[in-house]
Amino acid sequence: MKPIVLAGGTGSRLWPKSRAALPKQFLALTSDKTMLQDTILRLPNAQISAPLIICNENHRFLAAEQMLRAGISHGGILLEPVGRNTAPAIALAAMMALKSEDDPVLLILAADHLIEDHAAFANAIAKANSLAQADNLVTFGIVPTEAHTGYGYIKAGAANGEGFAVADFVEKPDAATAQKYLDSKQYFWNSGMFMFKASVYLNELKTHRPDIYAACESAVATTEADLDFIRIDAEAFAKCPDESVDYAVMEKTERAAMVSLDAGWNDVGSWSSLWDTSKHKDDNGNVCIGDVMLEGVNNSYINAEQRLVSVIGLDDVVIVETKDAVMVANRNKVQDIKNVVNRLKADHRPEFEFHREVFRPWGSYDSIDNGTRYQVKRISVKPGEKLSVQMHHHRAEHWIVVSGTASVTVGEETQLVTENESVYIPVGEVHALENPGKIPLELIEVQSGSYLGEDDIVRFSDRYGRVK
Repeated sequence: MKPIVLAGGTGSRLWPKSRAALPKQFLALTSDKTMLQDTILRLPNAQISAPLIICNENHRFLAAEQMLRAGISHGGILLEPVGRNTAPAIALAAMMALKSEDDPVLLILAADHLIEDHAAFANAIAKANSLAQADNLVTFGIVPTEAHTGYGYIKAGAANGEGFAVADFVEKPDAATAQKYLDSKQYFWNSGMFMFKASVYLNELKTHRPDIYAACESAVATTEADLDFIRIDAEAFAKCPDESVDYAVMEKTERAAMVSLDAGWNDVGSWSSLWDTSKHKDDNGNVCIGDVMLEGVNNSYINAEQRLVSVIGLDDVVIVETKDAVMVANRNKVQDIKNVVNRLKADHRPEFEFHREVFRPWGSYDSIDNGTRYQVKRISVKPGEKLSVQMHHHRAEHWIVVSGTASVTVGEETQLVTENESVYIPVGEVHALENPGKIPLELIEVQSGSYLGEDDIVRFSDRYGRVK
């Protein structure tokens, strides 16, 4: 069995923690591990091969770093040059699997779900495997605990092995219809997790959506290995239709089967979901993370990242504080966060995409102060890592080493710069920064100039493949 972990998406409903450059699957929201790490670590060990991870090109180093930190062996990180939804992503995975293995059973998982009962999950996987071996396309139906209007539903049909045939897939219902579904005990939440043989899925996709199949086939005809990453033909994949696996295959095939899953599942789709699933509520029903002080507050979720957050006399609120943003919402209105995110995107606000602290493959930087013609950053470079050889047309830089040792190249000259020493890089000068030591390099960068945007970087060489 080969796990395929879908790690795309932006998780916009969990803004301001989740952002385009650091979406929820790469955050630690439900444990001390990130959601991507938890997705793989909860898998049963028996007869499970190394997972293939599918993610956005821009998130490749996040995925690789998190696998390394958790000590997880993986079967490669497949990069999507553009997002085209789940049907094409799974097709890419199936085609790649058939290239290297003898028609494995694929376990399709989202990288951003919570599953609390790992034993029940393993039991459901075993049941689904027997159905998949018989050439069924299996979906996991979640045993509903409430009349939820935010999920699609699956109606169970006749018994099929240790599961059921799928009688129907239905869209998100209104409240009255959801209550009828709950009372009937015939309907299950659509989890977005699946299991099937690679060949069976591709045959059904080719039958029902030959356009998607053909585009994906063209995209994987030429692949390129780059460190842990697998690149496909970007131009061919860009022509692929955008379609979910539910619409493209599962709702059309006659091979659809379902296994029920009652394992404390939650798609963690909103801040209210994190309040619902938390096991650490206080006596007044509050969930507090970070430095929080409450007075007369009930049934609320408060997450403080950087500062003391005090809340007085409020009920049913969500408050999330980060280094550069504060979000306050009624707990029953958190779905509307997406409207704020859309406005941030339309206004080209940096808070849509980036946190104040931005992670790079070599380390991170934190923008701690800025004005019209200056910006101050705190930069951390991991041992042995190097920034690209680059230059800027509009800004000069002054680096002051706080701790560690820097190897700095300015023009043709390279020098070692140590604690309390500094170096100046004029406008237009080619330069590079490397940490040759065994401890992290910490430095302060002061930028000055007429334009300080991140796109004022001309890269000449880069060990991480970012030269365009």
